[in-house]
Amino acid sequence: MKLTMLGTGNASAFDCYNTCFLLTDENEHFLVDGGGGNGIFHQLRQENIEWIDIHNIFVTHKHMDHIFGVLWMIRMFAQAMQSNKYDDDLRIYSHREVINILRNACKAFLTPKQAKVIDDRIHLITVHDGDRFNIMHHEVQFFDIHSEKDRQFGFVFEIDENRKIACCGDEPFNERNKRYIENSDWLLHEAFCLDSQKEKFKPYEKHHSTVKDACENAEKLKAVNLILYHTEETNLKERKKLYSEEGKKYYHGNLYVPDDLEVIEM
Repeated sequence: MKLTMLGTGNASAFDCYNTCFLLTDENEHFLVDGGGGNGIFHQLRQENIEWIDIHNIFVTHKHMDHIFGVLWMIRMFAQAMQSNKYDDDLRIYSHREVINILRNACKAFLTPKQAKVIDDRIHLITVHDGDRFNIMHHEVQFFDIHSEKDRQFGFVFEIDENRKIACCGDEPFNERNKRYIENSDWLLHEAFCLDSQKEKFKPYEKHHSTVKDACENAEKLKAVNLILYHTEETNLKERKKLYSEEGKKYYHGNLYVPDDLEVIEM
C-alpha cells in the first residue's frame, strides 16, 4: 500500500496543486478529491499513473479546490466510455449534497451522449455517517466530520486487520469522531500554517488548524504516523523543515510533511 500526495496546497495555492491524494494497492487506485481543475491529469502523469486506471473516487466536500478536478475526470471518463476506451465502471462516493452537485453538473456540462453513462457506468454513490464499503478489497468507513462550514466527510481505510488510515478531511479533528480516528496507524490532518504564523494566516477564521494543533491532536489520538497537508504556500521551499521542527515539539510519532507528488509507503 502506498499513498501519493498529488497536491498539498490550500484553496488559493498556485505554486503547488490543491490537496488531493491517491491510495494504491498493487494496481488498484482510490482517489481522494481532485483538486481545483484539470491539473489533476498533469499530477497523475508526473507519477506515471494512467487516469483511466482509476475506478474509485471519494469527494470529501463541495469546495472548488476539491471538486472541480473530479468534474474534469467525469468528463474524460464519460468520453472514454463512449469511445469504447474504458471497459470498467467508475464509482464516485460522497455525501448527498456533493452527489447532487455532481449530478446537476453532468447534466449541465456533458453532452447528452456522454451524460447517458451517469448511473449506468459512472455510479454516483451517496454515503451516510458510518457507512462501510468494500473498495479495492479493503473495508472503508465514511464519517461526517461535523464541519462548521459546509458538510464534509472523512474516512477510515483498513490496510489490513491490524492497521488503518484515517482522514479528517480539511478541517480540524472533531471530538465526535474520536471513535473512528483514535489509534490510527496513519492520520491525515490539515495544517494550514505554522502556529508561529497564525496571526499572519488566520487559520481559525477559515476553520483550519496550525501545525501545533494538528500535532497535539495526533499525540492525543495516539496516531503512529501523521501526515500534514492542505497548507499555505508562502513557506513552500522550507515547509518540510519548518513544519517538522515545529511539529516535533508536540508530536512524538513519525511526522511527514510531504511535497506534491511525494510517495509514502504504508
